[in-house]
Amino acid sequence: MDTAPLLPASIRDQFTRDVVYLNTASYGLPPRVAHEATLAVERDRAAGRLTLAFCDEAVERSRAAYARLVGLPVSRVAVGSQASQFVGLVAASLPARSTVLVAEEDFTSVTYPFLALTGRGITVRSVPVARIVDAVDPTVDLVAVSAAQSADGHVVDVAALLAAASAHGARVLLDTTQSAGWLPVPADRVDYLVCSAYKWLLGPRGVCFFAGTEEALADLTPGAANWFAAEEGAESFYGTEMRLASDARRFNLSPVWASWAGLAPALEMLADLGEAAIGTHNVALANRFCAALGLPPTDSAIVSLRVDAKAEAALAEQGVVATMRAGRLRCAFHLSTDAADVDRAVEAVGAHLRG
Repeated sequence: MDTAPLLPASIRDQFTRDVVYLNTASYGLPPRVAHEATLAVERDRAAGRLTLAFCDEAVERSRAAYARLVGLPVSRVAVGSQASQFVGLVAASLPARSTVLVAEEDFTSVTYPFLALTGRGITVRSVPVARIVDAVDPTVDLVAVSAAQSADGHVVDVAALLAAASAHGARVLLDTTQSAGWLPVPADRVDYLVCSAYKWLLGPRGVCFFAGTEEALADLTPGAANWFAAEEGAESFYGTEMRLASDARRFNLSPVWASWAGLAPALEMLADLGEAAIGTHNVALANRFCAALGLPPTDSAIVSLRVDAKAEAALAEQGVVATMRAGRLRCAFHLSTDAADVDRAVEAVGAHLRG
């Protein structure tokens, strides 16, 4: 097979690894510059040289790069640590007797925050993800779903979902944790956008973005208000005078310093490349993998396979890293993988494939 990369080899060369890494859907590998930035913060902390100004700059660099990557004004972007924190914020702000439509296969960080409120009058209706667009009707107040499913990479037709929600007066919460960085969506039209950045955005764990339309954000109460959500954080450490930021930063959660320092250079690299180019690269590798195994293309960066029970451990012994999810082998293709890696993976996986 042709092993010419779709993106320049210099991109692949920015990653240090000793295996065929097909596990970005669990966590992304950092580019060297991002890895070093994370370690440098801890070295500075140990030496007593770390400053809040440096950490604030890393957060702002990350916000700006994320906004550029997904096509949003930076004023509509807030930061936090975990997706469920922001999904929970939206859930807690729903009026009583609201109905939320979710995908029954979705990751529980999307579904649990709403299910936890069913005792307070919130109704949660679940349908198979393949039917979620058709299930939107006038009784639905909010649709909450992942743009790409964690277990198998199924991609939701976001444009169709937004159109259906608009037609019936519903809002949309879209979790792009498994899609941001490779799958462009009309982010400027999504009411609530949640994205953990330690997977496809290649950051350390403990980094998450929250964004939305100005109208939808205006309906939320910043229930975890804190100094980092203030207009001037350094002037808001103490007291009872509320001085929250006027833009989306009013939903900020205090940052994990080293994680944001490590995310900023990774996100800037992704934003320079662009989601469309990265998506073309990732999906082409995934489809190459499927074709070599005699399977139809998935047109997703994530491929889910039926394999025997020994597959994950056997592959690891051969230097191919993937993981089991929902009883199937999940393989994820990103910038740290090239066509030669795909061909090695095909040889290793083929012996364990089941019909």
